[in-house]
Amino acid sequence: MTKVAVILSGCGVYDGAEINEAVLTLLALEQQGATYQCFAPDVEQMHVINHLTGEPVEGESRNVLVEAARIARGDVLPLDQASAADYDALLLPGGFGAAKNLCNFAVAGADMQVAPDFLALAQAFHQAGKPIGLICIAPVMAAAICGEGTECTIGDDAEVSAAIEAMGGVHLQCPVSEARVDRQKKLVTTPAYMLAGKVSEAHAGISACVKEVLALV
Repeated sequence: MTKVAVILSGCGVYDGAEINEAVLTLLALEQQGATYQCFAPDVEQMHVINHLTGEPVEGESRNVLVEAARIARGDVLPLDQASAADYDALLLPGGFGAAKNLCNFAVAGADMQVAPDFLALAQAFHQAGKPIGLICIAPVMAAAICGEGTECTIGDDAEVSAAIEAMGGVHLQCPVSEARVDRQKKLVTTPAYMLAGKVSEAHAGISACVKEVLALV
């Protein structure tokens, strides 16, 4: 049975992993016959956002691993315990946590730096020829992980796609219900809530992404 490492970046669309995307990813893996283990970095979030107002909460801090445990019902391990040798594929749901806690794209744009521990893990999967799925905003890290010329999608956002191109990636347009596959790099990406207006739309694209990732194992 295919074993997949799922990386969570906290809990909550504005400062962590997008909850719907994370749950839909886990559901799609189960429905398509794979097993998974969730991991998250044991670090403090970039900041905490009040999800009612969308504003930062002054004087409050949260741990990414502890927050990710909310989604994983406690079954989540520290990122430094993840090894590409133990899993067949890697999946990363989106949410601003991917762009704030796993890299700094949210503030640095095309000058983004990827967190060294996550980058080392993702590159280990890539170098071992194991497929990777990046969802929503996470494909901004595609070229950093898989190298210059990597094909990926975040849907059709002009500003983000331009940043992907500036960082050495090749952006492909994609509707919300589909995924794009770079077969040479074994990378699969889907827009999810970069385009989705409702859960069912995100579900369609994420299911397609998971299907393509598992087909590359």
